[in-house]
This record gives sequence, C-alpha cells and structure tokens, in this order.
Amino acid sequence: MIRVRGINVSYKLDTEDELLKKVCKKLNIKRKNIDFYVINKKSLDARKKDNIHYVYEVDLSLDNEDEIIKSNIKDVFVKPNEDYVFNITGTRVLDHRPVVVGSGPAGLFAAYMLAEYGYRPVVVERGEKMEDRIETVNKFWETGRVNVHSNVQFGEGGAGTFSDGKLNTLVKDKNFRMKKAFEIFVLNGAPEEILYLNKPHIGTDILSEVVVNMRNRIIEKGGEFRYNSLVTNIMLSSDRIEGVIINNDSKILCDVLVLAIGHSARDTFHMLYDRHIEMKPKPFAIGVRVQHPQEMINMAQYGTNEITADYKLTYNSNGRGVYTFCMCPGGYVVNASSEERRLAVNGMSYHDRDSGNANSAVIVTIGPDDFGHNPFDGVRFQRIIEQKAYNACRGKIPVQLFKDFMNDEISTGFGSIEPKFKGNYGFANLNKVLPKYVSASLKEGLLAFDKKIPGFAGDDVIIAGIESRTSSPVRILRDESCVSNIMGVYPCGEGAGYAGGITTSAMDGIKVAEAIAAIYKP
Repeated sequence: MIRVRGINVSYKLDTEDELLKKVCKKLNIKRKNIDFYVINKKSLDARKKDNIHYVYEVDLSLDNEDEIIKSNIKDVFVKPNEDYVFNITGTRVLDHRPVVVGSGPAGLFAAYMLAEYGYRPVVVERGEKMEDRIETVNKFWETGRVNVHSNVQFGEGGAGTFSDGKLNTLVKDKNFRMKKAFEIFVLNGAPEEILYLNKPHIGTDILSEVVVNMRNRIIEKGGEFRYNSLVTNIMLSSDRIEGVIINNDSKILCDVLVLAIGHSARDTFHMLYDRHIEMKPKPFAIGVRVQHPQEMINMAQYGTNEITADYKLTYNSNGRGVYTFCMCPGGYVVNASSEERRLAVNGMSYHDRDSGNANSAVIVTIGPDDFGHNPFDGVRFQRIIEQKAYNACRGKIPVQLFKDFMNDEISTGFGSIEPKFKGNYGFANLNKVLPKYVSASLKEGLLAFDKKIPGFAGDDVIIAGIESRTSSPVRILRDESCVSNIMGVYPCGEGAGYAGGITTSAMDGIKVAEAIAAIYKP
C-alpha cells in the first residue's frame, strides 16, 4: 500500500467523492485504479477563516503502486509498518491468576490484553457494573445522596465514563499502543472515525456500551469480574505480593497485582502506604468549570456555526500555569463527588455534543510547596477545598457569574446563558472556596483568554466549582519494568500517576500487560 499526505478538502465539500477526486488528481490516476483505501488521519485546518478545510492522510491499495512511488510525487510514499506487537517472552510460571484492581481505562485495557493472551485475569472493582452504576449516578444527580463506592469516580469504566470521552493526546506512540487501544475501542463498538480523527471522542453514552462489550470479551477469554469489591488490604510475604483482602473479608491469592485504582481512591492510597508501598506527592491543578454558548465558541474559532469547535488556552500568572482542561463541546457540568460532605465537578458530553453549551475546566497549577511534601498532603488539600465547596451551597454545585466572581459577590440569577448541569446547583461566592492565590490567577487567566476568544470572560459566563480531580495527587513509584518496591505489584494508570486521561491510561494498561508478559507465562 502507499500513503498519500496533504489532501485538502473544504469542510463544505467533505464527501468521499471529493476526497477520492483530490487523491486521483494528485496521483494522476483514475478512480478505477484504487482497489481500496483507508483514511489514516483527518484534521481541521482553520488558520484562515475564509479557507477552512480538512487535511487528509490516506492509505491506498493500487494496481500500479510501483509506478506511483517511482514518480516521486510530494507526500507520497510506501505505507510504513505500524502494526502493534504483543510479545510474550516470560518464562516464570504463575501460581495464581493475575488480579487487576480497578476497571477504568488502565485496568480494563490491562485486563483485556492479559485475557486476549491467555492470562485469565480477575478484575476487582469497588463500584458497580456499568448498568447499575449509571442508575446510581442518575439517582445521585437527582437527590444529592452519594454512594461512596459507586459514583462518577468509581465503578466499571472509571471516571472517564462520565466525561466527554476525549481520546486525543500529545503522547508519542512509537510502540503503537494508542493505535491498538483505538482498534480495541472500535472492535467493541466505538465509531470507526476515532481511528483517524485528529481530535477523536466517543461520548459518555457510547463509551458506556463499549466498556460493557470489553467486559464481555474479557469474560469470554477466561477473565472474571468481581463488583462491589473494595481491596481493604494486601497480603505480603517479605517483599512480595501474595494476595488481596476484599471488603475486610474474603481473600484472592495472586502473585501479580495490577493497581489501576484511579485518581480518587484516597482510602486505597492510605492502605497501600501503610503496607509500605512507596509513593510521593505529585503536582496537580485546581480551579473551576466555565460555561459558554457553543455557538459563541464556534463563531470565535471558525467564523461559522457549521463546525463544533473546541479550544485549548494557556496563560502564565507569576509563574503559575493557568490553562483550560478537559474541554467539553456541547456538554454538561456534572457533580462528580465521591465522598460524603465533599463536592467536586467535572465536564461531560454525549457523542452528539448537542447540549448547546461548551464547558471547560480553567485550572491553576499547584505543587508540594503549596500543600506540603508528605505523600498525602495533596489529598488533604483537595479534601479541604471540596468540603468548602460542599458547605458553600449545602451540597449543591456552587455557581457564580463571572462579573460577580470578579466583584466578590454572590450572584442572584443567570444572564443570557442557559445553565447546563447534571446535579443540583445554587449560587455561592467561589472566592470563599478557593485559595486567594488560585482565585487571583484564575481572574488573570480568564481575562487573558477573553483576548483570544472574545466573550470568554463575559459578565454572564457561568462559573462552577470545584474542579479538583484533574489528576492524581500522588505517584506510586515503579521501576522501568513497571514494578513497585513490592515484587509482583504493578502501579498503573492515572491513579498511580502515570497517565492523564482515557487514552494515556489505556496505553499504560497495555504497557503494564506487556511488562507482565515479559516475565510470566500465560
């Protein structure tokens, strides 16, 4: 096959016929010469609003490929080998099945790969299976009563289930783990377009179905799932894992333990630390969620409302980074709490992104110099802020208009923007919830972003808090073979401090499965 880059197609004429017409023109061939083709990449070029177009990279099978290559046409070359390879080189015999703790993207993909290659993993999840979890979360948004083990953070699918389902990442993929992860998503029901879009997303509605399909595949291949099963202790023999204790009661023996526990598993962090698993505090970021009309963002970015736009903005406030994070076009701000009397928010979109509002976290970087250098000082800091957020509105999401945030006043009503929330909300003064240095940096950053996207800091812009679960506040240490200081224990994913989002978590799950296969036989 050959690869052709740099095929430009106007967004107004984005059809298969137009794409193939451009390909044929570039290669000076007829369409009948194409046996078949696959889109490898598709991205939007909107640098000039009067010339917005998609840029394609296409792989083709032709009947005269050698002649085409010899023609030395610009951006035309032999398709490189980009196949993912899972090597099993391990010789050590497992006495027990591998145990994977957590069924978010990291744990799910680690288990998926292990199951595919004969390791028959046992997946232990503190929360509910997807079908029950969705019902529990919807009830929480209606009543405000949180299930501390099954919620927006915990349960099958992990925190990414109730998000935008964004899959874009800047991580280099030299081992093609990302490609493999996307192929697995598609095999289990995700839209095929994620294989080539520059900024792919699935949406929480489709992602929940994909997770169930992945679960069924793992079971079909000999794996097992245990829900409502919190790991309350681990069993050690000297410096080696022997098993886990579930719900302070039952035991599961294992000589391989994958810790894919998620960034909000604070109780599990403490238990692991007490069992002498090494970890350290990690910088993270906190801030708020902002809501704008999606149409405003579309017009500002592209000058048209025909394309759904996103954005990524950064600012430096006296050495502190202020940036947008997890932007959700056409989405909702959701109550993402996982502990009683503490409140955190996140952003979520369905696949169609049709709520009418864009929302994004606007967050400020903080580190151990702000909250302390002991492993759990970051957790303590998060909890203090989340408790203030809960108290500000008696458990409802605290909300404020931008003009009132600037003036240190509680809002009395909404302006021109219709709010889009999942969960109850009320008005409060977010300046009383956030540390003063965070509020000051946010105000600077929002005003700076307004110069890039006019209206970003408009008087009626809706601000909600608190965005505190941007990443794990700790890192569970591991060596180059992905093993912690306890033999057989593999810290994995975002909760362990090695990923940041669905894609990088999935990739880390695959990486850990590879590390296990490098030592152990199926």
